[in-house]
Amino acid sequence: MKLQTKFFGQIEYEKEEAISFPVGIPGFPDEKEFLLLPFAGSESVMLCLQSTRTSELAFVVLDPFRFSSTYAPVVLPSELQQLGVEKSEDLYYYVFCTVRNPVANSTVNMRCPVAINPNTLVGRQIIMDTDEYDMRYPLSEFSGGATC
Repeated sequence: MKLQTKFFGQIEYEKEEAISFPVGIPGFPDEKEFLLLPFAGSESVMLCLQSTRTSELAFVVLDPFRFSSTYAPVVLPSELQQLGVEKSEDLYYYVFCTVRNPVANSTVNMRCPVAINPNTLVGRQIIMDTDEYDMRYPLSEFSGGATC
């Protein structure tokens, strides 16, 4: 299939590569399928979560474990069941990055990660009810001053 994307121009993909979000993403309930596309040179740390329905809808997401070895998302039992896993360690996680100018002012949403079952490609955004993680955590505060 062909898809016009926000950051990569026109690409080809297979339908089975799409990640299904049965309940959409908060704020975008009608957006049910996305592709996870790596940005060149990012070693899969920074990716694009691209809608297959709306070419202009794409989010920059990061692998949070590359920046924080202590990150431990809390997924409710009902969410684990919806994602088809028994434990949260069976999921892949990505956090949304709001890229700012200058890039040093970029933030990541550590409280509301996207969780994906790598076996079924079913995903959902997890909204953790905790003050442990910030929704606008400065990316520059991770050790090493990492940037998007």
